[in-house]
Amino acid sequence: MTSLPLDTRPHPAPQPAPPPAPYFAPQAIPAERFVLRPLRRSDAGLISMYTSDRRVAEGTRAIPHPLPPGATEAFIARVTAPPAPGGAHEDVWALDGSAHGLDEVLGLVSLTHMERDQSEVGFWVAPAFWNTGFASEAVAALVAANPHRSRTLFAEVFQDAPVSARVLSNCGFAYLGDAESWSVARGARVPTWTYLRKMG
Repeated sequence: MTSLPLDTRPHPAPQPAPPPAPYFAPQAIPAERFVLRPLRRSDAGLISMYTSDRRVAEGTRAIPHPLPPGATEAFIARVTAPPAPGGAHEDVWALDGSAHGLDEVLGLVSLTHMERDQSEVGFWVAPAFWNTGFASEAVAALVAANPHRSRTLFAEVFQDAPVSARVLSNCGFAYLGDAESWSVARGARVPTWTYLRKMG
């Protein structure tokens, strides 16, 4: 048996993995009629009441219907905990109108870090406050603050929710294409519209 010669040629050193995107703990963001603020455990009651409504749950990908006991508390604990190093994270803000005589939670808006300086926007508003412009105001405030320092923002809405699509258009998002996403509450894949906003 012949032995193979030892390869003594220099090899390039392995390149280190790119550093994870820095994590910025969510801060309060002012809007005209409310403040976007990080969630707190005391929000669980109002969030549970709103998300128990089938119309809210079916407008999202992840909220189940019926809402299981403890689901809201687990959600708040997850999104308020610091993310694992290098892991994706979702920051969530409550639309808090208490300073203007409104409820402490009118709805939620979220920003999920993806990759390459990209984040995804999500939002819902309680049915009692539909047709008030709160969703557009919340998304506009979040875009203006750009807390993830994102270069590109994405958003996805179900095609049977054209009002949500108008919220994105009003906030400078451009239509990107059609797709499908699973809705836990509906137990089915639902056609969606995807939107994009370049942040300059």
